[in-house]
Order: sequence, then C-alpha cells, then structure tokens
Amino acid sequence: MSAPPARTLADLDGDVLAHCAGYLGTRDVTNLAMTCRPLRAAAYSDAVWYRLFRDQWPYQPVPCGTVRLRDHYIYRHTEGPVARKLSVSLPFPEVVETHRSHGARITCMRFVPVIDTPLYRSDTQASEKALLTSSTDRTIRLCWKGNSRCYKGHSGPVTALADKFLVDGEFKVLASGGEDCTIRLWSMNTRAKNRPLVATLHGHEKSLSFLSVAWHKSSLLVSSSKDSKVRVWDTMAPSSGSSSCVGSTQLSSIGPPIAMKCHQSLCYIATGSEVTAIDLRTMKKASVLALHNHKILSCEMLPSEWLICTGTKDKALLWDIRKSQELSNRVAELHSDGPVKFLHLDSYKVVTGVLSDEEVHVWETRTGDLLNTLSCGGPVQSVGRSTVSAMAVNGCRIAMAGTSAEGSFVHYQDFLKSSVQVSLPGREVSKFWRPQQSDDTDDDSEDEDY
Repeated sequence: MSAPPARTLADLDGDVLAHCAGYLGTRDVTNLAMTCRPLRAAAYSDAVWYRLFRDQWPYQPVPCGTVRLRDHYIYRHTEGPVARKLSVSLPFPEVVETHRSHGARITCMRFVPVIDTPLYRSDTQASEKALLTSSTDRTIRLCWKGNSRCYKGHSGPVTALADKFLVDGEFKVLASGGEDCTIRLWSMNTRAKNRPLVATLHGHEKSLSFLSVAWHKSSLLVSSSKDSKVRVWDTMAPSSGSSSCVGSTQLSSIGPPIAMKCHQSLCYIATGSEVTAIDLRTMKKASVLALHNHKILSCEMLPSEWLICTGTKDKALLWDIRKSQELSNRVAELHSDGPVKFLHLDSYKVVTGVLSDEEVHVWETRTGDLLNTLSCGGPVQSVGRSTVSAMAVNGCRIAMAGTSAEGSFVHYQDFLKSSVQVSLPGREVSKFWRPQQSDDTDDDSEDEDY
C-alpha cells in the first residue's frame, strides 16, 4: 500500500492561511509572500494588512476603496506624514515650508545647536536650534527649517536619544538607543554624510530607556535599560562593543527608569517612587528623594539649582534636595487635570503636559505660581482623540509629538511674540508668558507640523 501524498502549507485553505498570517509581524508577512504563490496570496490579503495597519496607526481611519490595504500601508510607511511650517495669522495659516518626517510614533525629541550638526552652513545659524526626533519606524531625523537628515541603523524602534552630543575631538557625536538593546553612535561631521554610523555598543539585555552624557568627561555616556541596569561607556576607547563599558550597576527600585540626567560626576535616575544619585567615579548609589505616597510618572532634574520636579497622577511636585530628608523639602504643588507624563524644568519655568491634551501649563520655578496655559496644537484642531508621545522645550518654543486621527504629528510653536513678557525683580527678564491684556487677538506665533 502506497504512502499518502505529503501535505504542505500550500494545501491549506486560503482563509486558514490568512488567519495564520494575521499573527505575524510586517517583516514575517513579507518573507512569507516570497515563498510561493498560494502563501503570497494569503500574505497580501486585506485581513492581514488591516491588523498591521491598525497596529502601526491606531487612530488613523482605515481607507476603503478599490486599492488594497497593503498598497495603502506601503504608501503611508514610505511617504510618512507631511511636515508643514505655518505662519499663523488668523483666520487662515499660510504654508511656508514642507518636508517629510517619521512614518510612525515619535518616541523622543531633543533640541540641539545647529552649529554642531551637518545642517550648519553659515554664522547666521550660530544661535539656532535644530529638532532631533526618534521613532518606532527605526529612524532618527534631524530637522531645521525645511532641511533634514535621516539616520538609519537600528534593527528595532529607537527609544532613546542622548540629552546632548558627545565630543570626539572637534566633532560632535550623537548617541541613540533602541529596542534592539544596542547603542549607536552617529558622527555629526559633514564629511561623514554617507557613513554616519561610527560605532555600535552591545551589553544591555533589555530595551534602552535613557542616555545621558557625563558632565565631568564629555566622552562618557551613561545608559539605562528597562531592567534598571545602568552602564557607563567610554566612547573614545580604542576598543568597541561591550569592552567599551567602564562601569555598571543595578538599581534596586521596582520598575523601569523614568528619567535620567547627569551633573558633574553624578547621575540622577528616577525609578518607581525614588530618585537615586550614582557617583560615576565609584558607581556608588545614594537615595536623594523618596515619595512614599506617590508613584513617579515623569521627572526632571535641575541639579545646578538643587531642584527636582516629579510628575504624579494628578499634579507635579517641585522639590529642593538641599534640605534634610527628615524635613519637608517640597517647594510647590503644581496641579494638573490628568497624569503628568511630560515635564520641562529650568531655572525660570516648569512646563507640564498630559498624554491626552495638547495644552501645557507654565509655572514659575521659584514660587510654583501658574503663569499661563498654552495650546500647542495645530492651527486646525484634529478630529477625534489625540495622544501626545513626546515634548521638548527650548526657551519660548515648544514642540509636541503624538498621534491623532490624521496620523503622526509634531507641532512646533514659537510663543515669543504671542504674549507680553513679565519683568522680574532686579535685572532678570522672565522666560514665561502671561495672557494678552489687550483685545488684540492677532497671534504671530509660528507653527511647524512634522
């Protein structure tokens, strides 16, 4: 009696194959499509690409029509959202510049000096700041007034950008970390345009959470991952990979790091309900702040002023860490309409934001007084729910990134001319903004949508 004929995946019903392919990621689906015609038909089905589309753009309406969902996905992924810089003069905004940005959620944003980047061309740019963004689309983008650079190399979503550039001789180096558990170093030298990736550092076992450059030595990079492991890297060391690691420690707090910042030879890290300081020379740890009744959702440090601001479920708390731990060291309570997930702290102002709102509150650092509530949305409000994923502040300019029904967005606004500056006692000039007292409703702010 002859043996029954061998059965293969291609012998399964098309609906069954499509159902199985629905459990695969984008890369696995594309690999499946290259095996044979029956599997390619299953991989191209709308049922598979409907789920992939929803996973990538959860608030974007799924298009209906004759064009297949796979084609819509490829178009949106390769084109990305259009970036528009708008000069807002009511009632209609005028489009000044357009360029492309990320095709997925933005995870981190930084303002960096243009003079330290490949976008620098003349002395007129010396005081300008460029916007640096990372995304789950595995790329990093550097943007300034219509000019941009894209950096590709991570094999997974990019989750962290260093708070400032590393120094490599006369040139600057950008550090980035991702879910691929690696740290990538990118040269900002204009001559490295075609091959900007200079090194890849291995050693972490989980996704990178934060990167910070040490103050006492500008070639030292501190990294933290979601398993609360902290490593120190000497990026100028002649060796590469994990051998560049010159120190490591494990935080005892439960939960992933929430924020990290270096000052002098110390590194401050917030995890759980505690802020810990690590001496980078000895890797010894000491607790500088513990919240017994609050879980820290966000944190910003200003060690030069001995200030720490922590975001909780309904307010932000400003602390003076010079005071004894036995005494009350709370400076102010900054109340919020929701969980404070985004914070900015400098010697003049505190800026707080929540996930579900494109409005931010501006507070005075020294007193905790509310100075203004600013709308950081676009000139035309998006329809439906929007979720903010990142915030960056540079003086009077605020950038917010997130997703809405229209897709990914970055709103970049300059509030310098939109209100009256307030003079402080002495010779200081306020960096905050109070509402206009006149009846003039003209707004000269600028808005950039990336």
